[in-house]
Amino acid sequence: MRDNKLNHSQFMEQSGLNSGTLSHILKGSKPISFRQLAAITEGMGLAEDYFFEAYVVECFAFSASMRRIRPFIHRCAELDRLNCIERIAHRLLDDLSYSAALFDIAEDLFVRNQWKAAALIYANVGEGEKYQHSERLAVCQYRLFVIGLGEDLDENLRAANQFEPYVNRLDEANQLEALKQLMHVFGLVHKWVKVDALAMEMHRVATIQYELQNSELSDKDCRRKGRPLYYYILYACLARSKASEECGDYKRALEFVALYSNGESWVQEKTEESRRIIAQFSEWAIANTYLYRLMSGDVEVIDEYGNYIASQEDEIFVAIRFMVQAANRYGCNIDSILERFSAYIPYQSDKTDFGEYKLAILQEGYAQFLSDLAVYRLNQNQDYAIKYILKSLELSIRINSSKNIITCMSLFEQYRDRADLETKKEFKKLSKGVHLINEKKSVVLLGSL
Repeated sequence: MRDNKLNHSQFMEQSGLNSGTLSHILKGSKPISFRQLAAITEGMGLAEDYFFEAYVVECFAFSASMRRIRPFIHRCAELDRLNCIERIAHRLLDDLSYSAALFDIAEDLFVRNQWKAAALIYANVGEGEKYQHSERLAVCQYRLFVIGLGEDLDENLRAANQFEPYVNRLDEANQLEALKQLMHVFGLVHKWVKVDALAMEMHRVATIQYELQNSELSDKDCRRKGRPLYYYILYACLARSKASEECGDYKRALEFVALYSNGESWVQEKTEESRRIIAQFSEWAIANTYLYRLMSGDVEVIDEYGNYIASQEDEIFVAIRFMVQAANRYGCNIDSILERFSAYIPYQSDKTDFGEYKLAILQEGYAQFLSDLAVYRLNQNQDYAIKYILKSLELSIRINSSKNIITCMSLFEQYRDRADLETKKEFKKLSKGVHLINEKKSVVLLGSL
């Protein structure tokens, strides 16, 4: 005001503040609300976040007030001023009585997909409560696990291992969904014994809750948020069949198929949603019955399997992957199948009736498919197919899939004499990328010792 020779009335008009508010602010007798800060900043013609770092101090000038802090944090999140959020969180958590309020803000940010800001707060709240063994601590760890999931499979595994000890402290709804996400992570790195154990726990928890929900003691008017409990019972059986399949026990896999194929015989709900869910699991049961017969050596089922999946677009690419594996294992020709479904290789959609396939799942599956397809074509003396190994290796390096990287490196060496000079140069270049990944892992390992 002094620099621009403005009197009270002129600045009031410029900023939209009233006389009494402006007077109190100038005297320093009243804390500045976040709305007033925005008005002052706009009146001065400055960038909206110009005073944000100074306002962190203002938030605690008289006493900590969540009425001022909450909108400030939300706007910091929108403008990516994470440094201010971190300073606020540190100051607030000097007094752990503010932990609940700060956690609620993080939950709001999480719902709004402002995950960087939410993660920062969850980490601070979790650190403050690490000795409390509270459900809030478990939720913080769960949210950090979800936020941290990405394309790097090793990083996802680290996140899963860090979160898993907290999963049993979650409330039932979060616990079941968390178990599902943990199974996805461990499945992507081929830890199928772990997947089976998590699926057993999911089945146990969901069954107990479902029986309680349908008992005479339950509140019949209670509306449960999220997926219905019977979904998780069916899903647990599906996951156990998948784990059995990956371990090569197709007989056991078929036993679990029988359990998730007949939901209509025991699911008590008779709604449009329940009919849709039961129908989807029944369709998966049919497809997986074909699959397990095929992988057991019944190659005569391939054409019948192909006719079935033709009407199930979401499952075509997954089926083709296993058909290629079976062709390599049993030496059968599936050229007609590959030609028939060429438009679905790779399958581009990430949608199913139950939500989205995670990008990592699609990429991991496609990387496996490329290396299997390379073997199939090379066995037909189609030397160009060695480039599929390079494509698989490139993708495996990007998502840090150790198993696929080893497979690709071994396959290339096996078929090296079929590669031209350019292909060998490209392999050498990709091998350097593998070396860098191993160096990074060594640094992380040493840092944890």
